[in-house]
Amino acid sequence: MNAVGAMPGPSGGGARRWGRGLARAVAATVFDSPTYRWTLLGSKPRSVARLPVDPWAGDPIQGGHILQGELRIAGDRIRTEGMWRMAVLPNSTLAAMHGFRWLRDLRALGTPTAAAAARGFVDEWLAIPPLWQPVAWRSDVLGERLFAWLAHADWFAGSSDPAFDRRLLDGIAAGCRHLSRVASWELDGEGCIAAAKGLVAVGTSLVGAEGYIRGALRILDRELPRQIAPDGGHLSRNPAAQGRVLAHLVEIRGALAAARHPIPDSLTQAIDRAAPVLRFFRHGDGGLALFNGSREGEAKWLDTLLTHADAKGRPPLALPHTGFQRMVADRTTVLVDTGQPPPRGFDRGAHAGLLSFELSVGKERLIVNCGAHPTGAGDWELAQRATAAHSTLSVEDRNSVEVVAGRGIGRRPKTIGCERREADGATLLDLHHDGYAPAYGTVHHRSLYLAASGEDLRGEDRLEGAAGRSFVIRFHLHPTVQVSLTQGGNTVFLRGPSGTGWRLRVSGAAVGLADSVYLGGRGDPRRTQQILLSGETTAEGTKIRWALQREDRKG
Repeated sequence: MNAVGAMPGPSGGGARRWGRGLARAVAATVFDSPTYRWTLLGSKPRSVARLPVDPWAGDPIQGGHILQGELRIAGDRIRTEGMWRMAVLPNSTLAAMHGFRWLRDLRALGTPTAAAAARGFVDEWLAIPPLWQPVAWRSDVLGERLFAWLAHADWFAGSSDPAFDRRLLDGIAAGCRHLSRVASWELDGEGCIAAAKGLVAVGTSLVGAEGYIRGALRILDRELPRQIAPDGGHLSRNPAAQGRVLAHLVEIRGALAAARHPIPDSLTQAIDRAAPVLRFFRHGDGGLALFNGSREGEAKWLDTLLTHADAKGRPPLALPHTGFQRMVADRTTVLVDTGQPPPRGFDRGAHAGLLSFELSVGKERLIVNCGAHPTGAGDWELAQRATAAHSTLSVEDRNSVEVVAGRGIGRRPKTIGCERREADGATLLDLHHDGYAPAYGTVHHRSLYLAASGEDLRGEDRLEGAAGRSFVIRFHLHPTVQVSLTQGGNTVFLRGPSGTGWRLRVSGAAVGLADSVYLGGRGDPRRTQQILLSGETTAEGTKIRWALQREDRKG
C-alpha cells in the first residue's frame, strides 16, 4: 500500500488555497474515469492485525429507526431502501449518510438482526462503482467511513460469509489508496484531520499498511499547529467543530495506543489544549454555546468525550487567540464573541455575530443566539449567519461582516478590541468593533458587567459616527423562556422554566418584542421570541443602557 503523497505547490495560506482549488478542478476529471478506478485495485490486504475501537456509545432508538427503514441524520429522514443512489440531498446529509457513523446506533441494539442489517448496508455500498458520488469519496467522509467500518467489523463481519469479508477488505484497501492520494491537500480545517484519522485506522488495522500511519502523522504535524491556536481553540471558532476535532484526535490516539505505536507529543499536547476549551464553551445544561454554526450537541456525549480526552485543565475565562470571553458568577454564565471571524480557509459557514453573547443560569438558557439548522442549506444558510440572528447590535439591518453565500466571510472589521477587568468577584468587559465603519462610519462599543452575585447583568451599547442610522439590539430568547412587555414600554419581564423571574430595564431605545427561531437543539427549529431595542443614531453620539436583574425565585 502506498504512503500519503503531498500536493506540490507554493507555500502560504493563499497559495495553498489556490493550489487546492486547481487540484480539485483537475481531480474532478481524473477521478471520474475508468483508468483511475483501475488504479484503486492494487494488491490485496494480507490480513487484519487489530481493529480500532469506537469509543462513543450508539443510540438504540436511532438504531430502531434504521431497522424500520428510516435513517435520521443531519436533520433529514432518509428511507434506507435505495439510499446509496440518492444524490439530490444536502451535502451535510450525504456526508453523514456515507460516513457510516450511524453503525454504532445499529450496534447499540445488540441483536443479530441489527448486525445483518449493517452487513447488508455495507455490502450494498461496496457494490457501487467507486467515485460515482463525489461527496461519498471526499477525504473527510472517506476517513470517517474507513474508521467506522474497521471499528465495527468485529461485529458485522468475520462470520459465516468469507466472500463478504473479502469484499470488505478490498473496499477498505481501495478507499485508502484514494485517501492516501488526496488526504493532505483536498480539504482544509477539520476535514483534513478526519482524513488523517482514516489513514491511521487502516494503518493500524491491516498487516503491511503501516506506511499510512507515517503519512497521517505528517499531516497532523502540519495541521495541528495551524488549526489549534495557542489557547487551545480551533480556528473555525465553532464550539461544535471544537468537539469534533477533539473527538478525531482522541480516536487517533486510541488507535495508535491499541497498536502500541508511539503517540506523538504534538498530538497529546493538542488534546490537552483543546479539551479545556470545549469545557469553556459549555453552558450549565452541559450543551454548547451557539457561535459560528454550532448547535447544543448532546451533553452526555460531551461528557464522554472529555472523559476520554483525559485532560484535567479547568475551563479558561478568556481565549485571547480564538476570541471569546467567559464571565461566571455563582450559577450564571455569560459567553461572549470578542474576536475576528475565522481566518480564510476556516471561515466557510462562519457567522456575523461580532460582540454577541449568550446567558445561562444553572441549567436554564435565557439569552441565546439562533444557532444553525442541521443542513445549513437553502434559505437557512444566510438567515442563520446574519448579525440579526445573534444577540448583538446591527446597524441599518446589515451584517457586521460580509457573509458570502455558500462560502465564508468577505469584508471584515479592521479592529476588534477587548479589555477585561475583575474585582471582588465581578467582571467588566469593554469591547468594540469597526465592522460598520466602511459603510456607515459607525463604531460599536459594548460594555458588559456581571455582578459577583450572578443576579445582575448590565450592558451599555454605544455608537460613534454619523447621525440618522437605524440600529437594533437583539436579545434572542430560549424557547423555554416566557416574556412580557410591561405597560410603561421600557421594561421586559422574563421567566425561566424553573419560575425564576428576571427584569430587563432599558434607557435610550424603544423596546419591543418579535418572533424568533431557535435552531440550536437536536430536533426541528423551534419558535421563540426576541427582545428588540431600536432607535436612530444622533450627532451627539448614541448610548443605550440596559440591566437584566433577577426579581424573585418563584412567581
